[in-house]
Amino acid sequence: MKLIAGLGNPGEQYRNTRHNLGFVVIDTLAELLKVKLPQPRDKVQALRFHHQGSAVMLVKPQTFMNLSGQAVAPLARRAGCEAEDILVISDDRHLPLGALRLRAGGGAGGHNGLKSLVSHLGTQDFHRLRLGIGGELVPPDQLSNYVLGKFMPSEVPQVCTLVRQAAEAARCWLEEGMDTAMSRYNRRNNTQGE
Repeated sequence: MKLIAGLGNPGEQYRNTRHNLGFVVIDTLAELLKVKLPQPRDKVQALRFHHQGSAVMLVKPQTFMNLSGQAVAPLARRAGCEAEDILVISDDRHLPLGALRLRAGGGAGGHNGLKSLVSHLGTQDFHRLRLGIGGELVPPDQLSNYVLGKFMPSEVPQVCTLVRQAAEAARCWLEEGMDTAMSRYNRRNNTQGE
C-alpha cells in the first residue's frame, strides 16, 4: 500500500491558506487520478483504491496540523506501510514561493505537522514533498499569522503552477518511484533559479 498524505487544517476558515497547500495538492492529485475523496470520517478524509495494479490511499488528516500524526499513523500501520511507502505533502516556509522539493526522509524543519508524524510513526524516514510558501524572513512572533494567511492575488498564478507540479510529482512518485521523481522534479526547480 502506498499512502500519500497532504497536510492542512480542517475548517472553512483555513481553506486556501499557505498552511493548507497539502490539502489542495491531494485534491488536485485525486483529479489527475480520476478518483474522488469521500466525506471526512473519524479524524480523517481518506480514499483507498487501486492504480496501475498497486493499492493506494490518499489522506487528508482532519485533526489540526500539529496533530497530523494521530490521523495518519494508525492508517499507515493498519495498511502495513513501511516508511518508504509514505509520501507526506506539506508547506515549507524555508523554500521560496513556488519551489518544490522531494526528499527521502529528513527532519521536521520546525514544521509542527511533520513533528507530529515523526512522533507517531516512530521514524523520520518517510518521504516528503515540500512546497515553498516563502516567509523565511518572517519574524517568529508573526509566523502563525503568515502560514495561516491566504496568498496575495499576485502570488496565486505561481501557487497554481506549484500545485499542479506537486500533484504531477506525487503521481510520478506513485508510478515510478522516489529516485525518478526527485530527478525529474527537483532538477526542474533548480533550473528555475531556486
